[in-house]
Amino acid sequence: MNTEPPGVSIVITVYNNASSISELLDSLLLQEGPKEIVVVDSMSTDGTSDILARYAGENKEIRYFSIRCSRGGGRNIGVSKARYDFVAFTDGDAIADPEWIKSMRKFISLGYEMVIGRVLQVGNERFRTLNRVELIYNGYEVTAPSANLGYSKDLFVKLGGFDESFITAEDIDLNIRCVKSGARIAVCDQCIVMNRTRDTLHGVIKQAFWNGYGRKQLAWKHPESWSHLNTEKVVGTGMTPLYLIRSISAATGYLSCILFGKRPTHNWKKF
Repeated sequence: MNTEPPGVSIVITVYNNASSISELLDSLLLQEGPKEIVVVDSMSTDGTSDILARYAGENKEIRYFSIRCSRGGGRNIGVSKARYDFVAFTDGDAIADPEWIKSMRKFISLGYEMVIGRVLQVGNERFRTLNRVELIYNGYEVTAPSANLGYSKDLFVKLGGFDESFITAEDIDLNIRCVKSGARIAVCDQCIVMNRTRDTLHGVIKQAFWNGYGRKQLAWKHPESWSHLNTEKVVGTGMTPLYLIRSISAATGYLSCILFGKRPTHNWKKF
């Protein structure tokens, strides 16, 4: 009888993450096997590629590919290269808890098709305490970031993967489609990934702008999405000057998408 636990392909897209990629890879190499680490590098220019080549040369579990791509496109490429039947997504500036995959694997073994992990923000306290604008579908927070998501490869392929026409919010779009499909979904508070928040005001403003842009793309594709807003979380947020600055930047991005953006057109991905 084969008692080996199900394998997991960890998929990451990176671009100019030289300052953080080593810490991420070190945390992933500690994860319980069987596993592989599939990294898609969008032609970094800061030395990330050299670090990836060194790690891949020293560790057979790491495979990396240099392909110019969007964030969603890179994840689709990563899944197409994945050897195992379950994929776990994280980001190039994250750090995984030592038992992240072990905890996620418990739900995989129970037949869950999607696992929503817990993301802890680390870094500058002023910025990491800002609340996320949450959308709730059928009791699930679909705005759970792709820094900590797991999908069965079969479900991912059936859903068509990430919509590459999104600038941001491609993970929210995929999560909405997953919930609407009726998939078996688990929420795992023990599946922990630490994500670095932006460490400068300029970084927060830039991130908020593009998040706002992506939310308009999301509203075009899912017109009902704003009716799923977690209003309690929004109302309960203190209107600090920093929160207002971020909100104005997000609104500017939203308006920019209305004026100059393109509606997402999901070309069904074939794997």
